[in-house]
Amino acid sequence: MGKVAVCVGAVCATAVCVAAALVVRHRMRSSGRWAKAAAIVRELEDKCGTPIGKLRQVADAMAVEMHAGLASEGGSKLKMIISYVDNLPTGDEIGWFYALDLGGTNFRVLRVQLGGKENRVGKQEFEEVSIPPHLMVGTSDALFDFIAEALKKFVDTEDEDFHMPPGRERELGFTFSFPIKQSSIASGTLMKWTKGFYIEDAVGQDVVGELTKALERVGLDMRVTALVNDTIGTLAGGRYYDPDVIAAVILGTGTNAAYVERAHAIPKWHGLLPKSGEMAINMEWGNFRSSHLPLTEYDQAMDSESLNPGEQIFEKIISGMYLGEIVRRVLCRMAEEASFFGDTVPPKLKIPFMLKTPVMSAMHHDTSSDLRVVGSKLKDVFEISNTSLKTRKAIVEVCNIVAVRGARLSAAGILGILKKLGRDTLKEGENHSVIALDGGLFEHYTLFRNSMESTLKELLGEASETIVIQHSNDGSGIGAALLAASHSQYLELEES
Repeated sequence: MGKVAVCVGAVCATAVCVAAALVVRHRMRSSGRWAKAAAIVRELEDKCGTPIGKLRQVADAMAVEMHAGLASEGGSKLKMIISYVDNLPTGDEIGWFYALDLGGTNFRVLRVQLGGKENRVGKQEFEEVSIPPHLMVGTSDALFDFIAEALKKFVDTEDEDFHMPPGRERELGFTFSFPIKQSSIASGTLMKWTKGFYIEDAVGQDVVGELTKALERVGLDMRVTALVNDTIGTLAGGRYYDPDVIAAVILGTGTNAAYVERAHAIPKWHGLLPKSGEMAINMEWGNFRSSHLPLTEYDQAMDSESLNPGEQIFEKIISGMYLGEIVRRVLCRMAEEASFFGDTVPPKLKIPFMLKTPVMSAMHHDTSSDLRVVGSKLKDVFEISNTSLKTRKAIVEVCNIVAVRGARLSAAGILGILKKLGRDTLKEGENHSVIALDGGLFEHYTLFRNSMESTLKELLGEASETIVIQHSNDGSGIGAALLAASHSQYLELEES
């Protein structure tokens, strides 16, 4: 019995030793995984770094590119498109005007009553219409006929409050958020489709002409008096309510900026004679790029795999279309190289654009003690369950690094505009300079917005006292109606 007891004791001791060894090995392996994951996060933080000195270099580069883009056609990555909007709203506009806002898979039609400085926008009505997928790749006539029919149905709902003077056509502001080469306030040639559209026979055509023919086919008496993109619309909407608005920035799925340039600063090659002393310029700043931009291997891979490699670099690191995808790529590398989510890489984590920026925002804003929102989103989006608090904290840190870089670079871009206009320093007696901001990223991603605003103050120093960031909600729609009013064919007649 003694020998048996000794043998049993020896076996038990061996088992305990093996178990202990396995525990130690697991801990060491786990420790190694965390060290590798932490190293990936630290490397990301380093490469995404945006110290003030670098941001000033980005702002300087933006201002230089703005000058170059105005000086000669094709002289800059910034297109610096002349909008032909040389008559921004003043608040004196009166009457009923329509707007059509086409920028994606839906479009909106609006009816706005303008009541001058006392009543401003007295009444507004709108309707949103989804575009059937087959029309996004069909023919030009089919698409514009569909839009015209929807517009006619909306016009038919005019009530007794609507009073169009006898013999006067309805006037429409047309927000068309696709690349166009504009030749006047009410004409522009489509350069290319984006956002899932591809209608070959429309490329190279005047989009106002195409819409006008469709309106005639459905029997609707309406004239397009202003063709603008969403950023110019936001600029117009901002200026309508505040004469100190000098620029507009869209921070949403995509990004762009527009600003009010002094007429004398526009070179003679443009052949323009602005009615006023200023002209709205559509920068197309999403295409900005500079050696000073803090790009990472994730940005470079995402760009090379995109439909437009080498283009829209600024947009790809600051806008809502891409922030979530950058985070996904970082997490995927952590899963592959550090077994961050276990021994296998979750299959859905490998799918491009699986992580949308609103989900990233929800995780970034999670303030619960156990970060339960992060856990819930990981399960819903990637089918990743049972994550530890340590894992969730690391994910929030990745979201923060990517969002803060985008926000601070956005602020540097705004500083570049202010530099171009000489508004980046404090000058005695100078009015406030107001920047109108719109877009879902700015409106809903609070931590992004706060970081952008605090960075701009840090960059401007005491000059920040004269710079105001103002939310301009629905600028692209209301702005188009306002520009239809400020460029009305009846304006000169009324003034006389």
